[in-house]
Amino acid sequence: MKDIIAFWGYPHPNLIKKTKEEYKNAVWLDLDVDFNSPKTSILPENYCSIIKNIFNNALFYKERIIKILAPIGRDKCDSALFAVEILKNEGFIIETSVFEEKEYKKDKIYISSSNLPLRKKVELITANIIEQKDYSYLPQTKPSFGFWGVPPNDLSILELFPDDTHVFGWMRCVEQMSPYDLELEQFVDKNIGTVFFAQTFCAKNQLAKYLADKYQGLYIDIDGLSSNSTRAKIEAFLRLR
Repeated sequence: MKDIIAFWGYPHPNLIKKTKEEYKNAVWLDLDVDFNSPKTSILPENYCSIIKNIFNNALFYKERIIKILAPIGRDKCDSALFAVEILKNEGFIIETSVFEEKEYKKDKIYISSSNLPLRKKVELITANIIEQKDYSYLPQTKPSFGFWGVPPNDLSILELFPDDTHVFGWMRCVEQMSPYDLELEQFVDKNIGTVFFAQTFCAKNQLAKYLADKYQGLYIDIDGLSSNSTRAKIEAFLRLR
């Protein structure tokens, strides 16, 4: 039985609203997340792990997926546009969207600067894409560190950071409901040490490396799961700053 609405990135709010009204009882599945679905051979071996997740999850849950909501603009990446064409050829129904407007932009954000553990912050920000909730009650913190970037495939690296770590980069833009706000994406607190992260083979490595050099932060890229050496680099950076 088809009961899943699948999506990646941040589908346009109007498309989310329309789909929720049309499929009131559907289960929503974020294809970006690593659910340990069986690997496919469609993509090159050396490719972005998040895009790999999209294909692995989509093909594993194919018999249950009603349709896929697929952002294809600068709010996601070119790889998403190519993924749409391939998945259409694989028999999926796909609705595309581009979410580059700022008319939905929130005046304030609360999750990114809260006292929640960093992993919980990231999980709430991504969950809030589909189920918008008010988090203005969350206690705010003065940051000791920053984490810039996108949700990592290996979420466990976020557990290395103290709870008063603030979120920057694309995730902060997502909380603000403005996934393509390049000015906000480049914003960081200059007074704290920040880890700048991008998934290996992602175009955002260009910006991550540049900003890390500019603000004397730590630049890391990870392909899939984090290595012991990468975790040691992060731990050393947090300890020595």
